[in-house]
Amino acid sequence: MGLGLAAFLFVAGCSRSPAPPSPEFEQASRRWTALYAQKLDDAYLDPSIGEIEAQLQRVPADSVDSAASQDLLQRIQAGRTRMQAALEEQRRAVANAGKLPTLDPSSTDIPSTPAPVAEEPADAGPEDAGVIAGPQMGTPASQLVAGFEGCFTRGTPVTVEERGMRDTWQLSDRASCQLGYPTHRDSVLVIEDGRVLALLPKSAMRTVRRYEDGGTVPANDGGR
Repeated sequence: MGLGLAAFLFVAGCSRSPAPPSPEFEQASRRWTALYAQKLDDAYLDPSIGEIEAQLQRVPADSVDSAASQDLLQRIQAGRTRMQAALEEQRRAVANAGKLPTLDPSSTDIPSTPAPVAEEPADAGPEDAGVIAGPQMGTPASQLVAGFEGCFTRGTPVTVEERGMRDTWQLSDRASCQLGYPTHRDSVLVIEDGRVLALLPKSAMRTVRRYEDGGTVPANDGGR
């Protein structure tokens, strides 16, 4: 009887339940969720992300939240690497692009960048009148989905020479959008690497038909 009781106590003493939930993981997870909801993919480059990573690294290895904390930590690190690479690519594109991209004639006919023409301002306006509302070159494409009052919708993809097929966005026909973003009424936003590469005037784009033999003809030319 005594030996059996001793064996039971030994087995019971060896069993070990996981550590309780980690407050560090709970706080870090809550902070990350709020940050990403506010900034989307830009959250990966936010200065406060370092504090969140530090909290995740402090989660005990025997905690029930250990696996979840490591998974979140890896996702944050991978997202930061991806966003840093995209940002560096965007910087190189801005540095190397002194003019609008040349597009494949099979999809568009865009002239070279015209010289700026000075115009008389219609109205002096308020002090911040020089600030253009709406997405500009470098704006993350993720902001076009839910940002800017939902005034931008996907357009027809275009083929950019030496870059391939690229998505486009354009301003919605809703009256509130037309009034809120007047400078984007006749523009097309070309997207590359998750950001706005360029704003092109619709008047500079011409749709053409491509035949099997490689020839092209303007869509409104009737095949003549």
